[in-house]
Parts: sequence; structure tokens; C-alpha cells
Amino acid sequence: MESVQNKSASTLMMVLAYATVYIVWGSTYFFIQKALTGFHPFLLGALRFIAAGLLMMIWCLIKGENIFDIPTIKVAAVSGLLLLFFSNGIVIWVEQFLPSAMVAIMVSTAPMWFILLDKPKWKENLGSRSTIVGLLIGFTGVIVLFSERIIGAFSTIQNKSELVGLAMLVVGSMCWAGGSLYSKYKATSGSIMVKTSWQMFVAGIAFVPFGFVSGEFNDIQWSTIPLDAWMSVLYLTIFGSIVGFSAYVWLLKVQPTTKVSTHAYVNPVVAVLLGIFFANESITSVQILGLVIILGSVLLINLDKYRKESRALQTAKA
Repeated sequence: MESVQNKSASTLMMVLAYATVYIVWGSTYFFIQKALTGFHPFLLGALRFIAAGLLMMIWCLIKGENIFDIPTIKVAAVSGLLLLFFSNGIVIWVEQFLPSAMVAIMVSTAPMWFILLDKPKWKENLGSRSTIVGLLIGFTGVIVLFSERIIGAFSTIQNKSELVGLAMLVVGSMCWAGGSLYSKYKATSGSIMVKTSWQMFVAGIAFVPFGFVSGEFNDIQWSTIPLDAWMSVLYLTIFGSIVGFSAYVWLLKVQPTTKVSTHAYVNPVVAVLLGIFFANESITSVQILGLVIILGSVLLINLDKYRKESRALQTAKA
């Protein structure tokens, strides 16, 4: 099934999807922090994903799709909770008190969990030396990229909540890999748009009771929320959720998970560049080295694919 899908997916569509996941999701670190200046984390998650899910459902209804396919809803609910409620929710929550550099380094462990949890692909993934080396180099690149900030951040960790946050990010990375693999291997009759709609809607609903229990929904002062926070939520809903997550779910269907997971290495690069261009941050020689290492790792991870395509082309010509 996967080979058929790979053949039917155009190169242009894959390039656009990868560019979306790399660039748009890289920007979400920046916009989540801006949104948290006006919204509490559970409220932010509820607003973002419920709104995105409902908007996509409305679009599916306009297109005449069946949005009440029970098997699709069941699969979407499980994967949506793992991907968006647990994994993304943890990122939102810990960004209240952990520097984005530390969040990025912990989230970048996801590609390794993809390899460890993707049992059907163990032989293929673990048998590809370039893939394994590329993943390790990519993780090293993220460490180099944020090394200066990480050293400073770790030296200031003094309270238990920060240590709990670090542990939660590891769990979040595992949930992201597990939810992605579950979504990839559990085929349903519903379209990707319908599946994505329910993933976001179910995750958004899951944030609501936690918002009430934590007291977030009781003390919110809507009139005091700054415009920047509202605009950040709008960006996260439209681009981070609807556009970015739809591209990601589609890529899982047409590409190997090890290649799709490279977004965890490229997203921090985008986050750093946004800081340079929009937050007047400077870039050091160490960070430049980290950027080069990360981009090189992505090329290495895809080396097997390039070699196979080249051999296939030569065979066809012969």
C-alpha cells in the first residue's frame, strides 16, 4: 500500500508538505510563547484545536464528505489524544517555565523514538547505516545549536517543576512518535481531512476539563488579553493546526516515518532564525555550526532514498 501511495504522490506536493511542516511548525515555538502572554495553557490548547477541528469539519461537510464514520473517529480520537493533547499539550504547558531552547532539545528526541517504536520497520530502519548515523548527527546538531543556552538554562534549574517538565517532554516525544505510527498504520475509509478534523476536535475537547480543574477558565479576563496573543492563537489555529498538521498526517501516509520525523531537527533551526529576524537575537559561530550539522543530517537520512532512485533510473536506462 505504501509503495502505491508513494508513486501517486507528486514530488511538488511532497516538497510543499515538507516545507510546511518544517517552516510552519518551526514557527510555533515562537507563537506559542507569544500566545501564553495572554492565555493559560489548557485554554490555549482548547481554543486552538476545537476551532481548527470545527473549521475543518465545516469544510468537509461543504465538500460532501461523511464526517461521522465511526471507525475513522475511533482511530482519530486515539491518535489525536497522543499527538495533540499529550505531546503538544506538554509542549504548551512546559513553555510557561522552561526556555524554548530546552524544549527544542527534548522534543528533538522524537526521531529516535520513531525508530524504536516502529516495529514493522525495524529491519529497514536499523539496517540503514545512513539513516541511523543521520539521526544521531541530527540530535547532536540540535545540542550544538542550543549548547550555549542549554548550559545556562541547566545551571539555573533549581525547582522540582522544571525537572518534572523535562521528564514530561521525554514522555511527550514518545507520545508523538506513538501517535504518528498509530495514525500511519491504522487505515480507515475516511479521508485525511476528516481524520485530521476529529484528531484536533477530540484533543481540543480533552483540554476543557483540565482547564476547569486547574481554575484557568474561572479567572480568565478576556478584555486584558493583548492583541498579539489573539493573533498568535489565530496563527496557531490556521497555520500550525489546519495547514501544518494536515500536511504532516498526509506525509505519514506517503513517506517513511523516519524521513517525516526529521521535522524535529529542522523546526529548531526555523525557531532560531525567527528569533534572529523578528526578536533581534544574534547568532553565534557555534549556532551556525549547529545549523549546518542539522541540515547535513537531513540529507544523510535521505541518502538511501537518493541512492535507490539513482539505481532505479540507471536500471531503467539500461
